[in-house]
Amino acid sequence: MSTDDIILKAENISKQYRLGTVGTGTLSHDLNRWWHRIRGKEDPYLKVGETNDRSTKGTSDYVWALQDINFEVKRGEVLGIIGKNGAGKSTLLKILSKVTAPTTGTIKSRGRIASLLEVGTGFNPELTGRENIFLNGAILGMTKKEISSKLDEIIAFSGCERYIDTPTKRYSSGMTVRLAFAVAAFLEPEILVVDEVLAVGDAEFQKKAIGKMQDISREGGRTVLFVSHNMAAVQSLCTRGIVLQNGSIQFEGATEEAVQFYLKENSTALSFQDIKDRKGSGVVRLNHVSVFGNARDVLPQTGKKFVMEFEFDNPQNIDNSKLKFDLGIDDYAGQRIVWLSTTVFKQSLKGSGKIIRFEIEKLNLNKGTYYVTTHLVANQELSDWIQNAFSFDVAEGDYYGTGKLVSSVQSKVLMDYNVLIKD
Repeated sequence: MSTDDIILKAENISKQYRLGTVGTGTLSHDLNRWWHRIRGKEDPYLKVGETNDRSTKGTSDYVWALQDINFEVKRGEVLGIIGKNGAGKSTLLKILSKVTAPTTGTIKSRGRIASLLEVGTGFNPELTGRENIFLNGAILGMTKKEISSKLDEIIAFSGCERYIDTPTKRYSSGMTVRLAFAVAAFLEPEILVVDEVLAVGDAEFQKKAIGKMQDISREGGRTVLFVSHNMAAVQSLCTRGIVLQNGSIQFEGATEEAVQFYLKENSTALSFQDIKDRKGSGVVRLNHVSVFGNARDVLPQTGKKFVMEFEFDNPQNIDNSKLKFDLGIDDYAGQRIVWLSTTVFKQSLKGSGKIIRFEIEKLNLNKGTYYVTTHLVANQELSDWIQNAFSFDVAEGDYYGTGKLVSSVQSKVLMDYNVLIKD
């Protein structure tokens, strides 16, 4: 990679936070840091802190949101940054955008950076949409003449023309994000940083925004850093990918390989042993579940094979024909989407096996997070019931094989059907 082509470089970036307080530490800690610094010594708190694993309780007051991040981005490249919630993606983008400073390390960039990190980033709610366009342009270093030459294009792309002279505090979140993206894209920064904020927009706007980002990189030669949980968008837009996990880079490479690595690392395997909030006699109890797609190391995807495999303990060796197992799949709002049961088949559970496996050849759940409640009966008595026992994620997929994706806002469940037109 030629050094002339590198437009952004992150060297040994780390970010440390102190838990439970605003800022990086207490007054005594800040004075201690200052005393070490004036004597030319290392920050004493760089040796403390724990890895950024949000699912576990730590023993330290300090946590490393990011640790030893190194990468380079070429001019005209579209870099996808993916990872689970809490992996450090937004923190990294804030550092790259100079919203916050790294604890250690440096960022080197060439040219203007425009950021779209949160709904209404850089907008003054008391100013109109038109005034905010000029304000954002000025922040990016544009002259009034340059902004005026792009004004009509920005307003047209945003689709907010009727409200352009209305204060943005009266905009919906979707309208705000439309205008903010249009400003960031059309004022021609050398580097455009876009967080998951585009998910706030509707399906039509998301498609238009992704198309605009493609034009920016391919035709304008500008660089885009893109964070999203939409794997289809990452694959269609990005030329390279980085996978973050617990504040560290776990993989860097081609987009397809990065997506596959992410899906593999996030397949669900969960033990029920430590769950206390469960009801029933416990004569037969669930102890483990594995949730996966085409293979055990593949995350479930719309339109692909889907498997849930439950292991259970049966110390009294109750005959499996005396067991009944139901499960309900709910959405984030607790609405029941799917009910599955061993009782709907003519041939009920038999034999002495201790694994119950549900298979769906073509998963018709759309992209999203789903929650599973389990209900196990033995000898017609409740044996093990767990409300919201676990959750699993479904990646977006081409269910109909047409190349057209259906937004999860439009439908959580998809189905095969035909469209006929008759005289």
